[in-house]
Amino acid sequence: MSDKQRTLVVVGGAVEVVLTTIALVDLARRPAGQVRGSKVAWALASFVQPVGPIAYLVWGRRPWG
Repeated sequence: MSDKQRTLVVVGGAVEVVLTTIALVDLARRPAGQVRGSKVAWALASFVQPVGPIAYLVWGRRPWG
């Protein structure tokens, strides 16, 4: 694997970890009424990389207020 490929893999992995962490922290802090669907289902979906955390952040949350 070239240095460029290795760098892309590391950066991609870091992005996945950050997105998953953001999604899970948001999910833990957000009341169930502010989540579209089951919090447990979204938590499990957040581990399906890379679409799970992105899907939760885009479609799983209801707007505050």
